[in-house]
Amino acid sequence: MASSHTEDVVATVLETIEERGYDDAVHKANLIKNEANQFFKDQAYDVAIELYTMAIEYNPTAMLYGNRSMAYLKKELYGIALEDADQAIALDPSYVKGFYRRATANMALARFKKALADYQAVVKARPNDPDAKRKFEECQKIVRRMAFEKAISTDHDKKSISETIDINAMAIEDNYDGPHLEGCVTEEFMSSLIAHFKSQKKLHRKYAFKMLLDFFNYMKEQPTMVEITVPDNQKFTICGDVHGQFYDLCNIFDINGMPSEKNPYLFNGDFVDRGSFSVETIFTMIGFKLLYPQHFYMSRGNHESDVMNKMYGFEGEVRSKYSQQMSDFFTEIFCHLPLCHLINHKIFVCHGGLFKEDGVTLDDIRKTRRVRQPPDEGIMCDLLWSDPQPINGRCPSKRGVGCQFGPDVTARWCKENDIEYVVRSHEVKPEGYEEHHNGQCYTVFSAPNYCDQMGNKGAFITITGNNLKPRFTSFESVPHPELPPMVYANALFGFN
Repeated sequence: MASSHTEDVVATVLETIEERGYDDAVHKANLIKNEANQFFKDQAYDVAIELYTMAIEYNPTAMLYGNRSMAYLKKELYGIALEDADQAIALDPSYVKGFYRRATANMALARFKKALADYQAVVKARPNDPDAKRKFEECQKIVRRMAFEKAISTDHDKKSISETIDINAMAIEDNYDGPHLEGCVTEEFMSSLIAHFKSQKKLHRKYAFKMLLDFFNYMKEQPTMVEITVPDNQKFTICGDVHGQFYDLCNIFDINGMPSEKNPYLFNGDFVDRGSFSVETIFTMIGFKLLYPQHFYMSRGNHESDVMNKMYGFEGEVRSKYSQQMSDFFTEIFCHLPLCHLINHKIFVCHGGLFKEDGVTLDDIRKTRRVRQPPDEGIMCDLLWSDPQPINGRCPSKRGVGCQFGPDVTARWCKENDIEYVVRSHEVKPEGYEEHHNGQCYTVFSAPNYCDQMGNKGAFITITGNNLKPRFTSFESVPHPELPPMVYANALFGFN
């Protein structure tokens, strides 16, 4: 559904066509394409998509489908980006950018063999293109590595990374000037840690691994759905995606107060990736979880997964700041994060949304096996990936994973499970939040000016135990050191 701003832009473009007296469909399409390209350049992707769609209606060409595919990629709508890339290639098999677009979408969807085939097609078409050759070789390495890992892996004798970590062998250098962790995490340690991170310094790996081991041992004992009781008159805060925007995370605490037993928080997934301060973000959250295990909650998002972390920067950042061993341990740890939370038996909180099938109960969710990488379908997939839609029913997700569910689906599920409303995250919203489905579903997204380019606000939700009506606070982004997003992302996930 187009916004009023998008509708105004489209109307203006149509007026321009009318004023210039264009009758020829090709001329109309070219004028609209030029307007769309400018909006794309200005990162107004929704407007660009609407204009590319209009241009396609006048003159469906491979280039227009390729351009719209690119805009969908920027919006992280990989399923529909893939469809447009397919259409571009069908219209013109020599349109090399179509293969690039399709490879990028397939990479994001972890379909590496299909991506490799497209990169191979690009290399064949452009044998002297060093970028094409590099991407083909990088993708080939991923495919070979995954085949090797699959060949040597056996579930029954798989050793936990935790068993390979020897903290006692890690010496503290004399020149280390950061916080020291003796025993358990304390308020003083957390205060020092945040200040240390703000100074762009690292926590010593000995203490970092100790925190990870303690967190791992705690989280692996938690259920798939954590049930939270918020007492009467107790404030409780729900935050959405943070995506490695550490300085914006600190701003949430400045606005809303530091986590404590009297100021509990739930962060609803996607702590890492994209933002280039994901290490600082995740260790801050882990620290508060260790300090306040019954008053600080963390739910798994679709980006707490192996493939996402390899593509969008977290693996590269951890390797750069610490080691491959730590990156591998994070992969294992994320598999133990809960998939959802139930607050006072009435508020259901998950990262993505509801389900492709009717009849899913809270008991079904409790029984869902979560200690694994997210599957392509089923309850776990939907909890991490699905999105609400304004119309009744369900349809395939534009992301290519999960589903889109309508107000009738939400109403039916809430009634069957005695739920007042659903809180989910997973999508950028201009104000940081949005109400859906007659107040039975809400989106909250807590990464303002997402990726330093979207211009959105962040938001968080507060409730009290005796008043579950959500209250929303929006906030702007704050300055951060000059390190752009995606610095640590896989070079394969570039746009051509």
